[in-house]
Amino acid sequence: MRKTTVNLFQHWELISSFALRDIKARYKQTVLGVAWSLLQPLSMMIVFTLVFSLFAKVPSDGLPYPVFAYSALIFWTFFSNAISGGTGAMVSNATLIRKIYFPRETLLIAVLVAGLLDLGVASLLFVGMLFYYKIALSLAALWVVPLLLLQVTLTFGVISLTSAAHVNFRDMGHALPLVVQLWMFATPVAYPISVIPAWLRPFYLLNPMAAIIDGYRRALILGAAPDLPALGVSVAVTAIIVGIALPVFKRAARTFADVI
Repeated sequence: MRKTTVNLFQHWELISSFALRDIKARYKQTVLGVAWSLLQPLSMMIVFTLVFSLFAKVPSDGLPYPVFAYSALIFWTFFSNAISGGTGAMVSNATLIRKIYFPRETLLIAVLVAGLLDLGVASLLFVGMLFYYKIALSLAALWVVPLLLLQVTLTFGVISLTSAAHVNFRDMGHALPLVVQLWMFATPVAYPISVIPAWLRPFYLLNPMAAIIDGYRRALILGAAPDLPALGVSVAVTAIIVGIALPVFKRAARTFADVI
């Protein structure tokens, strides 16, 4: 793990170049440009507000439902977009991979870096919503930093596995949208974690994104620290995923140029 981290720092210029290329390609010849990164969580927030708040009457911990939903959606959108982009990163860069050698994981890191820009843009609207609903940030908001670091680490582990699998099994690209959608509904994005029955919660928290999303909401709009025991489970599951993913990706990367 330490060797991989050092190697990535040594190739930071390459990562930056890949990330800048991805950002330019994503918004090239678009009228709204980076504003598209704001429209995705915003449109989902509107749909969730209509379906889960007005129709289904899902509780929102006493908070206005739009800000309740959006506080989770901006981070979930980063996660889902990074999985989508990271899974296809090897195949979409097949020509480059066949021509020259470079650490293949730099492509995955570049996807994450580009996604963080989108997250930053989407967060601007969230700040405006906090002002509108008169919700003040507290020192608990500093928890966002370790939570985001944990989420990035988890995402890197997931896309290390899915990108390696996608090279050999293109079905991954077709199955992934369904898997991510089901994963979202198994995560407290549209509803609070408090609605999960006590008997089910230990199993529910094996989903590492559950405690992370709940932690963001607690830190940003409830002014409280994350549920530390639940977050500990998330850290443990993330460590297992990354511990498995890195060796698998490294081994698979040796044959990418031949298989792809």
